[in-house]
Amino acid sequence: MTAPARQRLVLASASPRRIALLAQIGVDPDEVRPSDIDETPLKGELPREHARRLAREKAEAVAKLEPASLVLAADTVVACGRRILPKAESESQVRQCLALLSGRAHRVYTAVTLIRPDGKQMERVSETRVAFKRLSAEEIDLYVEHGEWRGKAGGYAIQGHAAVFVRLLTGSHSGVIGLPLYETAALLTGAGFPLYPRR
Repeated sequence: MTAPARQRLVLASASPRRIALLAQIGVDPDEVRPSDIDETPLKGELPREHARRLAREKAEAVAKLEPASLVLAADTVVACGRRILPKAESESQVRQCLALLSGRAHRVYTAVTLIRPDGKQMERVSETRVAFKRLSAEEIDLYVEHGEWRGKAGGYAIQGHAAVFVRLLTGSHSGVIGLPLYETAALLTGAGFPLYPRR
């Protein structure tokens, strides 16, 4: 007896990190279709709610174009208290972020939204506490020169050289990279999408 065909899955993100994380749980999206939305925080918007809203809006934008598919979207926010740190695009931005994170703890929120073809939306949010060691001026200079920070929330990539800055992490390591696998797997299996498909 042949197994029923699985649903079509569209990833509303062009992030190579999210594609690689999905591959860890045996998921290969049928299409990668990034959404183009305004990611500016709303006035007074808290970090967790900001991540939730952006993940939802990304998923909704792509679901309009892919109504017959499962659409998966995510957004990652790095926050110090109520302050949302930018996705660093300049050396001055990354230096400001690292100076703020140096020697203290911060939180990383990654929201995941899944929209089914019937329009039902499901979401999960991972919250991870990350503590950096105190960074020297030389360490910051070297990290800035390396360039892996470009476009990263909070100005760092935990899966890269910034891993040596982390003295404590409580929560989801994959969530800090950009896609919490526990939460994502729960959403996909809840929608009947198989992980680790038989070959």
